[in-house]
Amino acid sequence: MNHTGHIAPGSPETPAGRLDPEPPPPCGVLWTTAGDIRSLLTLPAAFTMQVAHPAVGAGVDRYSVFRTDPWGRGERSLRSVMLWVYGGDEAAAEGRRVRRLHKEIRGTDTRGRRYHSLDPACYAWVHATGFPVAQYAGRYLFRRITPAQERQMYREWLRVGRILGLRDRDMPQTIEEFWPYYHRMLAEEIEPTKVARELVATDADLPRPEPASPALRLLLRLTWPLLRTGYLRFRAFVTVGYMPPDARAAIGLEWTPAQERRLRRFSTAVRLLVPLLPERLRYLPQARAARARWRAGTR
Repeated sequence: MNHTGHIAPGSPETPAGRLDPEPPPPCGVLWTTAGDIRSLLTLPAAFTMQVAHPAVGAGVDRYSVFRTDPWGRGERSLRSVMLWVYGGDEAAAEGRRVRRLHKEIRGTDTRGRRYHSLDPACYAWVHATGFPVAQYAGRYLFRRITPAQERQMYREWLRVGRILGLRDRDMPQTIEEFWPYYHRMLAEEIEPTKVARELVATDADLPRPEPASPALRLLLRLTWPLLRTGYLRFRAFVTVGYMPPDARAAIGLEWTPAQERRLRRFSTAVRLLVPLLPERLRYLPQARAARARWRAGTR
């Protein structure tokens, strides 16, 4: 499992006569923020909340290559996420591809319960985590949004859920319905799973990247021990820092006032500097291409 959603076992991927679900609209809240490089800082928090679910954590522990190929897995997951928002006509096809990848993922979760990755009990949580993280971390990294924009963002996030094959009855349909669901999940399901603990560990066995450039590969071989330590510390810092406090508590993650002050200083610098960048540096490639196509009047 990764940043993905699923359909219930046996459900048709696209029922006969039904059009593909529409991705979030151009110029909406997600269109503006999801492909902005600042959103990269929020993804580790969402993923850690996902794998803190007993079934999701068990599936990732058994089936994912996040330990042996973390860089490749991260790149593939990010490409998929960008297609959900910016893929246009390709978005629904990407959702179907993701579901096919998860059809055989099943087993026993950390509490001894049988699970299937396409069961709404766990796949709805995988989708749901993106909204509270975006809402909480956005206060640090982006300009504060209005209540109306927050509601719009949730409506757009429901569209992403439909792209991933979630049915409306499996997702809270309003913010008023979402928060009780979210708090119930934190109270009853979320726990410090093995995978969640690994993702905030600063002594994890992290393989070094293997870039195409021979010179860069040599440089990484020489500097990787130092870079690895710095990267793991930074990853843990942003993972816990941009995670909503109630989710931190449910997973058992500590966060001190000193860390909060550091996060605020770092976030202020990012929030002020990134908007000054040209679009080719500010937006990820898929987002940048989609925005250019839309301005040109094509999809």
